Amino acid sequence: MNEGSPCNQLFFIESGLVRAYCMNDEGKEVTVMFAMKNWWITDMQNFVKQHSSTMTIEALKDSTVLIISKSSLDNLFETFSGFNKFWRILMQNAYCREQTRVIQNLTLLANKRYQLFIDIYPELVEVLTQRQIASYLGVTPEFLSVIRSKHKS
Repeated sequence: MNEGSPCNQLFFIESGLVRAYCMNDEGKEVTVMFAMKNWWITDMQNFVKQHSSTMTIEALKDSTVLIISKSSLDNLFETFSGFNKFWRILMQNAYCREQTRVIQNLTLLANKRYQLFIDIYPELVEVLTQRQIASYLGVTPEFLSVIRSKHKS
């Protein structure tokens, strides 16, 4: 899915690694999230509202992705009552995770955010580029390099 395209699909990552990013006012990529095996990803606000996407979603590794349309998802809600509970729990967990990330980004120094990233996603540190991690943490790749060098000491 590309920024500006219709946002009418939700992706389930069966295997691989995917990221969602948008562009800032300076034309630099800002990583909104990564999604790995058994995670869901889309531009949720625009998926729900059926607007054009403000994000691009790209595979970072070979990935197997299952896709569901908005209309098919709505049909699942209407057809299977148990799916509503599953979806509610999924969205609550996602909201909590994103709220935690916003609070961390607003209150913690970059070196602490990097340490939390390593603690929570150790497998990603091995496969992501410095630029991708930096864009997720809201720092420049150069500043992340400084943080990493201090972290190893």
